[in-house]
Amino acid sequence: MAEFISIGVIGRPGHNGAVETLQRLQAFLESRDRNIVFDEVTAGMMQIPRQRSVPVEELASHCDLVIVVGGDGSLLHVAKHVYEVPVIGVNRGRLGFLTDVLPDEIEQRIGEVLEGRFVSEDRFLLDAEVVREGSRQAVGRALNDVVLHPGKAAQMISFELFIDGQFVYSQESDGLIVATPTGSTAYALSAGGPIMHPQLDAIVLVPMYPHSLSSRPLAVNGDSEVRLVVGAKEELEPQLSCDGQVRYTARAGDEIFVRKNSTFLKLIHPLDYTSYQACRSKLGWGSRLAKSDD
Repeated sequence: MAEFISIGVIGRPGHNGAVETLQRLQAFLESRDRNIVFDEVTAGMMQIPRQRSVPVEELASHCDLVIVVGGDGSLLHVAKHVYEVPVIGVNRGRLGFLTDVLPDEIEQRIGEVLEGRFVSEDRFLLDAEVVREGSRQAVGRALNDVVLHPGKAAQMISFELFIDGQFVYSQESDGLIVATPTGSTAYALSAGGPIMHPQLDAIVLVPMYPHSLSSRPLAVNGDSEVRLVVGAKEELEPQLSCDGQVRYTARAGDEIFVRKNSTFLKLIHPLDYTSYQACRSKLGWGSRLAKSDD
């Protein structure tokens, strides 16, 4: 059974009630004699002495569990830094596909986790790399998606798509979303992509407003290498985003590679968690039909 003694705590600024929830979490963990390590931003929010905090990039090396207080965006923000240790989220956002502990349930749900009563699952991440004139540059890591898009200009861009070195198609569109199963319920879903079970070993490619009625989302093996080549005559400078954060401004002829990272983010959930229950709750799916009395 996992024993979590040193707990990393991260809260994102700007979420209503985040500080109150962080203080409640701190009090509970201290009542259970846990060692708490804050990241520097959270320590500043809570006016915690700096000696009790570390940069978020170093947090995983100081703890054996990380608790994120915020929305899904908060967890996405820290996932690329703390994937070496299990992570659980307390939801102070809106949807909460990844952060599924409610603030009022902290004592019960986090208490169960500390007692070893939880379910865990591995979620893979994507790495993005750009090759320009023979020079390679790593540009970012994503839990949800890597997106090629035109940036501020509402104009179509042109690019070619290759999977494992095989040419798939050329396209003019507002861009392409390369999403993990985790990201299939995020931006990719809004663009018409499928909902993928989080345990699928697959990547989905979702075109954004393609200039073709026959262009549809495409699911490929999770170990596939996705390569995008920006059109040689492309006058715009498309942007490459990882989990919503712009990481690179591309130019004509750039090659963008997207591959699965070799490590996984280990998410922890309450015992009664299922991905289908999350979809019912967050997407408004229907509940069980009431049985009529015989």
